[in-house]
Amino acid sequence: MAYAGPVTTPEAEPTPQEPHAAAPHPTDGADGADGPDGAPRPEERLEKAVRAAEQALIEYEIAVETFRVEVENFSRLHHQKLGPMYARLDELDALIAEAVAARSGDPEDRRKADEARARVLPMPGVEELFHGWMDGEGLFPEAAAMLTDQSVRPPQRVRPSDEARKLYRELVRKAHPDLAQDEQERARRDEFITRVNAAYGRGDESLLRELLGEWDAGPAPEEQQPTPAEELYARLEWLARRKELLAVVAHDLEESAIGSMLKLAPDDPDRLLDEIAEQLLAQVAEREAELERASA
Repeated sequence: MAYAGPVTTPEAEPTPQEPHAAAPHPTDGADGADGPDGAPRPEERLEKAVRAAEQALIEYEIAVETFRVEVENFSRLHHQKLGPMYARLDELDALIAEAVAARSGDPEDRRKADEARARVLPMPGVEELFHGWMDGEGLFPEAAAMLTDQSVRPPQRVRPSDEARKLYRELVRKAHPDLAQDEQERARRDEFITRVNAAYGRGDESLLRELLGEWDAGPAPEEQQPTPAEELYARLEWLARRKELLAVVAHDLEESAIGSMLKLAPDDPDRLLDEIAEQLLAQVAEREAELERASA
């Protein structure tokens, strides 16, 4: 596994400002038609900038993902190879602190020994994790229900108020799908009645009142469609934001403990693991000798 080095923005990628500086204003030639005498459309430069930014972003995403995989793999190898050594060092530190406390009887030494032992306590067993959730026959009914996605308690029956029933009847009379004049209107009514039924099923009087106001206000007016130039500018802005997010991910990877270790040996990270393992083995030998002295 070879470390690819720090993740940098590809040279081909324009900065967020470059496409805007090179492109015309969105209102210039917004209809997308050819200029006089067959001149190129004003959007062509915008389209080229978008294509260049898209390609550069793809390359940058590949670089970030490649580095993420390298960090993940190195972290796994680090844990597999060095994890037992770190655990052994923690255990030896606890044994040494306990031996010192037993010999001195000093409360401060006892406190330090307890702290050292707490760092190497084993994971709690299943019974401890499920304390109060298990008996001799297995899981309690409440726990079994949660683990099988069943309701812990039966759902309470809801009896809608008189006002809720009145609002519901009024809404159904106004918005029933059978009153639609075309398929689009039927779909809108179907979606709306589904929300009405859900609110009535919960007895939510305030929401039913809000739905009545929403229906009486009528459908929301259709939004004006953006021009081609505006769509291209919006695409450029999205690409710039995406690149900024990836840059944060890359920075966090590089500054992480594993990423920093990778930078110490970019060409041969496996050798770095061997060197750390040798150092840890030496520390283990030192701790074992110290424990032997403390226990004598």
